[in-house]
Amino acid sequence: MTNTTPSRTQTERADKTRARILDAALQEFSAHGLAGARTEQIAAAAGVNKALLYYYFDSKENLYLAALEMISAKVRDRSMSVFLLRATAGERLLRAALEHFDRILEQQEFQSLMQQEMMRLHKGESGALAILVKRVFAPLLAMYESILREGIGSGELIQVDGMQIQLAMLGANVMYFLSAPMYQLIRDIEPFAPEALATRRKALVEFMGQALFLDRKHGAELAARVLANTPMPEIKGDRFMFRGKNERTE
Repeated sequence: MTNTTPSRTQTERADKTRARILDAALQEFSAHGLAGARTEQIAAAAGVNKALLYYYFDSKENLYLAALEMISAKVRDRSMSVFLLRATAGERLLRAALEHFDRILEQQEFQSLMQQEMMRLHKGESGALAILVKRVFAPLLAMYESILREGIGSGELIQVDGMQIQLAMLGANVMYFLSAPMYQLIRDIEPFAPEALATRRKALVEFMGQALFLDRKHGAELAARVLANTPMPEIKGDRFMFRGKNERTE
């Protein structure tokens, strides 16, 4: 009787193939959106034939959801690792703000997909935003609120509305990247130049160190420590998700 159970080598090969497809799909969907992405491009980038895409994922929509789930899990785990550090609540919040800034630099695909899903929601289209909420934002929001309560309770942080702190921490980062083209025109600067990014990154943490803490000296010292032991990630390429990447020019 023939053994039809896949061998370990076959399973590993299949897992690697699936991972290549997901990586290629993530790049294509983040650049061109669900509607504009081409399965032919994904297959070519993954080094497989188009039929194999449908063998693993059945449809273009399922492939999109799988790619979104994959990057969402990475974002959630990366952010959660900061929240679970052995440090004061205030330090964890500073590190969370910095991690968010750095994640925008390093994981532009997630930001692009999230922006596209927000646009689909505003248009009244059904989308995958519920996946982002369930897998990323709901658990992270719960951690934000828990850490804030801890910091206020210990007397380290000021008594303030929790949502306002989140808007100040994360909204400032998103606003900077969204408004970069305007700043470039108004101030004649290159917002995505390494030195400009380093300046904005440093200013973010220093500001939060002054704004969140009852003891500003303590906050300033924590901000300096966080910046000193968290180097800015290397910037790869010069394209950012807020430059209209989802429009094909070919």
